[in-house]
Amino acid sequence: TATLTAEAKVNGLHFWSWGYGYLYDVATTLQVDGNAGDRAVTRTGFRKTEFANGALKLNDRTIQVHGYAQRTTNEWPALGINVPPWISDFSNGLMVASNGNLVRWMHITPSKQDIESCDRVGLMQAMPAADSEGDPTGRRWDQRVEVMRDAIIYNRNNPSIIFYEAGNKGIRPEHMQQMLDLKKQYDPHGGRAMGSREMLGSDIAEWGGEMLYINKSAGKPLWATEYLRDESLRRYADEFTPPFHKNGDGPDYKGQRAASYNHNQDSFVVATVRAWYDYWRERPGTGRRVSGGGVNIIFSDSNTHHRGAENYRRSGEVDPMRLPKDAFFAHQVMWAGWVDVEKPAAHIVGHWNYVPDTVKDIHVVSSAEKVELLLNGKSVGPAQQQFRFLFTFPQVKFAPGTLRAVGYDSSGKQMCEDQRQTTGEPLSIKLITHTNPAGFRADGNDLALVDVEVVDADGRRVPTAFNEITFSVDGPAEWRGGIAQGPDNYILAKTLPVELGINRVSVRSTTTPGTISVKATSPGLREATVQLTTRAVEVNHGLAASMPDDGLKPDLSRGPTPPGDSVTPTRQPLEIASATAGSAQDSTKASFDDNEDTSWSSDDGLDKAWIRYDLKTPATVSEVTMRLGSWRQRSYPIQILVDDTEVFAGATPRSLGYVTLPVKPTRGKSVTVRLIGAPSDRDEFDMTEITGMKLKAGTADGPQGKGRIQIVECELYAPLK
Repeated sequence: TATLTAEAKVNGLHFWSWGYGYLYDVATTLQVDGNAGDRAVTRTGFRKTEFANGALKLNDRTIQVHGYAQRTTNEWPALGINVPPWISDFSNGLMVASNGNLVRWMHITPSKQDIESCDRVGLMQAMPAADSEGDPTGRRWDQRVEVMRDAIIYNRNNPSIIFYEAGNKGIRPEHMQQMLDLKKQYDPHGGRAMGSREMLGSDIAEWGGEMLYINKSAGKPLWATEYLRDESLRRYADEFTPPFHKNGDGPDYKGQRAASYNHNQDSFVVATVRAWYDYWRERPGTGRRVSGGGVNIIFSDSNTHHRGAENYRRSGEVDPMRLPKDAFFAHQVMWAGWVDVEKPAAHIVGHWNYVPDTVKDIHVVSSAEKVELLLNGKSVGPAQQQFRFLFTFPQVKFAPGTLRAVGYDSSGKQMCEDQRQTTGEPLSIKLITHTNPAGFRADGNDLALVDVEVVDADGRRVPTAFNEITFSVDGPAEWRGGIAQGPDNYILAKTLPVELGINRVSVRSTTTPGTISVKATSPGLREATVQLTTRAVEVNHGLAASMPDDGLKPDLSRGPTPPGDSVTPTRQPLEIASATAGSAQDSTKASFDDNEDTSWSSDDGLDKAWIRYDLKTPATVSEVTMRLGSWRQRSYPIQILVDDTEVFAGATPRSLGYVTLPVKPTRGKSVTVRLIGAPSDRDEFDMTEITGMKLKAGTADGPQGKGRIQIVECELYAPLK
């Protein structure tokens, strides 16, 4: 036995990138006395990474993480994890289509099929080993190390893997060092970062981040590993559309209020935009300390634990059959760029089919500076803008016709538009098929997806239709069906309803090639039929002559990494030289040390609850950004002074991490933050764990006194010169 190495320089490489799955086959040949004794072909890709300044760089371009935390099972109704590779491309490709750039597989290493699929569709990955949300010892820890070692070796040539995850919770420094040693030994040149959830102040972890909150750093990237727990069924459009689901309707969850787990699509979009806003607000370019981003939990509704009235989790941006919800398109708008939005877009939430005299708020998600909403060519009035991307037009009265949203830039130039039209009555069934792009294989495992729509006389989907559709299948295929809300979730049922005018079912091939006919009928609707043909698969002595992923091509539609950086500075960070406080002077530096594991807390008493930051050089102070103790539930009445001039007085808003307070631009040498009243507590975000435990907000040992203030991090900013 011998260990051999070979290397060579290459030129003119196409770098693998986000939405650009450019791959190469690298052939390794073992020669003995000049004769080829063995040959192995490795499919891989080439790309550059950098983990610094609080952010990730891919191919020399900053990219803020935005995507999804998805269960590693990545399962489908009545199919589980047993799907052909092209279905993995279909599902993972939808994450990219929503402008997601990273998937964080949860808890255990993903299947090789999904890893290779992400290579093809251009989706970055965070790859865990295996854990049970803890930092175990003894044999259990040894097992995790062994699994991580094997996973690194097995997957180190897959370019889409960017992060290795050493634990779903923080681990002790010596354990993290073991994981770093593994990476150094088995993947020294892979361009990947090893880290885990939490690890905010770790000196050795190469990335970190909490589950739900906004973290910032000037060093290693910190990104949220599973933000936004809210849930909504796709079938619940709003309270004016059958089945008329009002936001929040549903029982409590384990004694806790569960409104955020019983949204309709209108309110789910609002929650989606609100949740991303704080990450976007702290994006690269907003200062020395920035947010690395966050991944939304989850992508597709799944039969895992749940908190709402239904019996499966519905926090996905698509339903279990991967039919998009409105939140999918909200992400498409907000995530349309590497950091800042680069492709302006607009999306009208919902439909425009209502009964006469319906009056409702219309939401438009847009990256435009201003949005106008026109009903049959006439403006409905001004919008209320929130969370940068949400434009709400209150109390719009329904009238049949066309609802059109137009987005403009700051100069009044049109940037984007979207529209909804009132459809006619349901008339026909329409079937649309999705099959293997390399050909529908008669291998007993390949699938065809069939979309069923209820359409009007013009072929437009009727978004208020819930007709029950009965399917029949002739030919060499097995019915696997779909899912809908109802008895047994209609799993494997051949009669199931459309929801908001559409549903999706699947049929599986057998090992006999031939023609498959799928027919759909419903009382009062014109029926529809589609035909599919499976092709024979060569089998020699029980073994297939080809692999299921043969013929699947990488997606290059997004194009290579654009030239130049993606960061646009928005403000000028000011350097703090020192701090003086009314109490706890020894810990004042902890409030501006770029470490969210440390903080400064005042003693009891308003006379002691102040801290003054002295700037390195005099400057015009225009914004104060802070992470405060118990940030989600506590509001602090404060006064801010620049030198001796009051520039802000009021209560701090509750947040998911940081608050930015615009202050009257004032030039000075120092900034003082002073508590001027008793803090007030109220949970603003209503987050409940699956165990029923209320999620904590802020530092666990935060101040309890009514005359105390805790500052985890304070940042001072000036306008751009």
